[in-house]
Amino acid sequence: MSNRIVSRSRWNRRRARWAAVCAGLALSLTAGPQGAAAASEDPTPPRPLSRFLDVATAVAGGLLHPQAPPSGANDWSCRPTRKHPRPVVLLHGSAANAFNNWGMMSPWLKQQGYCVFAPNYGGPPGSPFQATGPIRDSARQVARYVDRVLKATGARQVDIVGHSQGGGPTPRWYLRFEGGTNPEHPDRNKVRSLVALAPSNHGGNISGIGTLTTRLGLNPAVSALVGQAWSDQMVGSEMNRTLDRDGDTQPGVRYTVIATRYDAFATPYRNTFLTAGPGATVRNILIQQICKQDVSDHLSLAYDTNAAQLVSNALDPAHAHPVRCGLALPVLGG
Repeated sequence: MSNRIVSRSRWNRRRARWAAVCAGLALSLTAGPQGAAAASEDPTPPRPLSRFLDVATAVAGGLLHPQAPPSGANDWSCRPTRKHPRPVVLLHGSAANAFNNWGMMSPWLKQQGYCVFAPNYGGPPGSPFQATGPIRDSARQVARYVDRVLKATGARQVDIVGHSQGGGPTPRWYLRFEGGTNPEHPDRNKVRSLVALAPSNHGGNISGIGTLTTRLGLNPAVSALVGQAWSDQMVGSEMNRTLDRDGDTQPGVRYTVIATRYDAFATPYRNTFLTAGPGATVRNILIQQICKQDVSDHLSLAYDTNAAQLVSNALDPAHAHPVRCGLALPVLGG
């Protein structure tokens, strides 16, 4: 009997310890600074902590709670600071949502003192699969959301960080056709920087699958199943021809593209790169030229701490820091 009591006592103590650990983790995931954006006291922000279960956890959370914002995002009482005067709007990729796309990037930027906002767009409300509708419609939703952010924060401009479709055709359409920029008066632009992770600029062939569906005339049928965004993002689509007709960029916008040679969706990866037009700047980065041990693919680039440091540098180039390279893996990030 005494052995049973001792064993039960040990089990209760273990349960109590695990409960404390879980409570601490929950607080760390949900708690965040409110009001004015709070920056770390360390002038050099630490490299974002990477856990190989982050992607799986984010995907599961995005399925269960597709309308929830990622940690650190959508504090509508946040006010930009002098150090970071522009809010950051995070735009997820096709068939993703804000929660599962930005589980690492959102708290990482919030920690540095940015006001961070992350909408769902381009899909039915409540669906975990967003950014599936026509690019034009998605761009209009982004336009309304940016206006809301500007009004709420009192900022004059925002920066956009996007992944896949959210870094490519949707924000570029917004910049060109939906009021994101003013070519005659670039100082009146609503967007200062577009930082894109594996963007589907100029279309992608999804490792040849898209080429096959295009040649066989199957894109309308595929789009009927998965959404118009499929056809819009194919190489040579009417949307891409319209978007690229007058060049890749808009005056007054600072563009950064971060690509990976192991991309299996936005292929060939060189299609992601942009060419600067009048009044714009472009920096095209192949992440393997910065970090040789980085083997992130299209999906995991949003959970790649090497890429996160490049995003931070692109948002604040005056205070850029050398990238401290670490191992990043396909699917899992790092």
